[in-house]
Amino acid sequence: MTIDKDDANLPASTDAQGSDASTNIRRGWDHIGAIIVDATLQRRQNYHATVLPRVMAMVEAWPDAATTSGFRRRLATGKLSEVINWPSPGRLAQIEDITYVLERQGIETVMDLRVTLGDEAKRGVLREELAAVRHVSPKTLDYIETLSGPTTGAAATSPGDDKEQRTAPPSVDAG
Repeated sequence: MTIDKDDANLPASTDAQGSDASTNIRRGWDHIGAIIVDATLQRRQNYHATVLPRVMAMVEAWPDAATTSGFRRRLATGKLSEVINWPSPGRLAQIEDITYVLERQGIETVMDLRVTLGDEAKRGVLREELAAVRHVSPKTLDYIETLSGPTTGAAATSPGDDKEQRTAPPSVDAG
């Protein structure tokens, strides 16, 4: 839910080229755990004050959670609520459920996620499974796609190739 006068929930400013300009800068994360946590916490929260600091703390504390299996190992420690300073069991359960869906789909990396989302048949199956997770709405599904970066027409890059990308993703209410 976006409040019209809440500037923190407005989309990030575009550069001088405008929003339709084609650039090499991606918005999103090269970290599966970051995508899952961001998409889960975003619902009805102030992005810059609440979501982004928690995602950044998780990425910093758990760099090995950039893969689904690495994130699963970290989740098994039961420390996520401490790392992201989030006591609500509902959203923590949603994080677990989304992770489980990615595991079942064989999605290990953000690149795997992009490839899956770029294949219409696989994309449909993934979206259907994710939509079965409590509180994952069509807006959340679209937001996960935004956070994973471009799925078509983009050259594959390794995590160190795109330094500009690792800033905050766009502020979107994933409802």
